[in-house]
Amino acid sequence: MDRTQLADFLRRCRTRLSPADVGLGPGARRRTPGLRREEVAQLTGMSTDYYTRLEQARGPRPSRQMLTALARALRLTDDERDHLFHLVGEEPPRDRSSSGHVRPGLLLVLDRLYDTPAMVVNDWGEVLAQNPMAAALSGDISARPPGQRNMIRRYFTDPDMRRLVPPEDQEEHARSHVASLRAVLAARPDDPAPAALVAELRVASEEFAALWEAHEVAVRRSAVKRFLHPVVGLLELECEVLLSSEQAQRLIVHSARPGTESYERLELLRVVGLQDLAARG
Repeated sequence: MDRTQLADFLRRCRTRLSPADVGLGPGARRRTPGLRREEVAQLTGMSTDYYTRLEQARGPRPSRQMLTALARALRLTDDERDHLFHLVGEEPPRDRSSSGHVRPGLLLVLDRLYDTPAMVVNDWGEVLAQNPMAAALSGDISARPPGQRNMIRRYFTDPDMRRLVPPEDQEEHARSHVASLRAVLAARPDDPAPAALVAELRVASEEFAALWEAHEVAVRRSAVKRFLHPVVGLLELECEVLLSSEQAQRLIVHSARPGTESYERLELLRVVGLQDLAARG
């Protein structure tokens, strides 16, 4: 691990970004250009002290999960992400189809969607990035350990996630998740990650196991979805799915039609939900 070169690379990548580049407000006046260290730490889910030590060339060796989070927070290109891994003495991910690295352009689009819930997921349900509105709608994924950021796993094993869906819609949601996961497994039978998720859920959830045996196959596309939010109530949202075929990633955007009750409630969520996130931050 080359700590000196790693520290220099992180500093240079941090100072070339502005808060607007990563979806943050400008905050107080800045004496130096770029993001603050605490902002990078916030975006990656690490402590400010941990990140500061990395920039001071005295930090511990980051894990692969932490390197992926750093690459995403600093909006690194694929080549820059690979360089980051090499500086730490790690081999970069070779299978780009299941990589956790989100392209900077896709993150830029995500950051611009400040008033509607949006997130980037891979094709087997791993949430790779989300904007504050998505966190206000369904929970802050970045605050969860890496193994608990999968939408499909959460739907079948987390009662809090299940309660976000009206009871009469839950069966259809479950079928959609399983059918989409089966399509992924058929397309990439040698990819260990989705296969491991299937094996785990067949043991953990009787519902999942029964639906898996039904052998339904369907790729998730645009739809109307309803959310039963504990604060603002029922939301009926248009769900648009934009595909990035290069890396099997999807930008999912939820919006409400202007003039509807759901639109007003989504506006309320933007105020109340974001205030709650700021208070917890």
